[in-house]
Amino acid sequence: MKIIAIEEHVLPDEVKHGWNTIPGADDGTLGLNPGLLGERLADIGEQRLALMDETGVDVQVLSLTTPGLNNLGHHGVDLARRANDILAEAVSAHPSRFQAMAALSFAQPDEAARELRRAVEELGCKGAVLFGRVGDKNLDHMIFEPTFASAAELNVPLLIHPQIPQTSIRDTYYTGFGAPIDLALSTFALGWHFEAGIQFVRLILGGVFDRHPNLQVILGHWGELVLFYLERLVMLDRVSKLKRPFLDYVRNNLYLTASGMFSPAYLRQAIDAVGVDRLFSTDYPYQYRPGGEARRFVDDLELDAADKAKFAHANWERLTGS
Repeated sequence: MKIIAIEEHVLPDEVKHGWNTIPGADDGTLGLNPGLLGERLADIGEQRLALMDETGVDVQVLSLTTPGLNNLGHHGVDLARRANDILAEAVSAHPSRFQAMAALSFAQPDEAARELRRAVEELGCKGAVLFGRVGDKNLDHMIFEPTFASAAELNVPLLIHPQIPQTSIRDTYYTGFGAPIDLALSTFALGWHFEAGIQFVRLILGGVFDRHPNLQVILGHWGELVLFYLERLVMLDRVSKLKRPFLDYVRNNLYLTASGMFSPAYLRQAIDAVGVDRLFSTDYPYQYRPGGEARRFVDDLELDAADKAKFAHANWERLTGS
């Protein structure tokens, strides 16, 4: 059973340098990549391949780690091109083991759309990663519209990666326990997932999928809380005046991925709620665990062979034409 993991992160030295030197680049999350994590993020060669083999992953879909390029202003435009070139070089060196999702910068909205087209058509990227809002501009803001239009035209998916909440929200809800706990609470423990889920809901309410009916969006971590509150979210139909019921957008424009949360219960809930078109990922290196756990999770699932293959690789291949 081939396993394709679609949310597997890298951090090129040039991007890391930009984060550490450009004023305002650090959104508070740069400290999440110390020591061994940083080493694994930087490596897109033999060490990464060895750990893929150890955990049972055949293909990693590489993407830039958080916070992406949203906080770099005009510097992000050049860094996006360089990062995508680096990703393409890694894929070219190991085409049977790596694929890539493009990095984008929205300092110049039209340039982001052009870079997406270049990354897909010239570099072979399978889509792109969005890191939520830019400043106070949420994903339904018109600065993202050229990119949504390009993605729909190119028929490639966009992954919404979690982003740390705004400072005012962090100060209100996620502080008071000391710096390490405050950062964890506002990011990987909870804050990231509320933030990403809300951005997807805003895409629906903002009419993005009405303007681009074939646009496909991916949410990690089993749907960033959205999946678990569908019963309440569908009640937005009472007031939203959307072209379709809320649940239709979830079922027709959204893919979910596991992000290394190897929970058969979460997968079953996802299938019960929105069907079998789910994706596998390990969220490398953050969720990496030794002992062949990725393959064992897939092998042990109580799914028939066809559905297991869809989850492990076939849904991604169909989504991206791989």
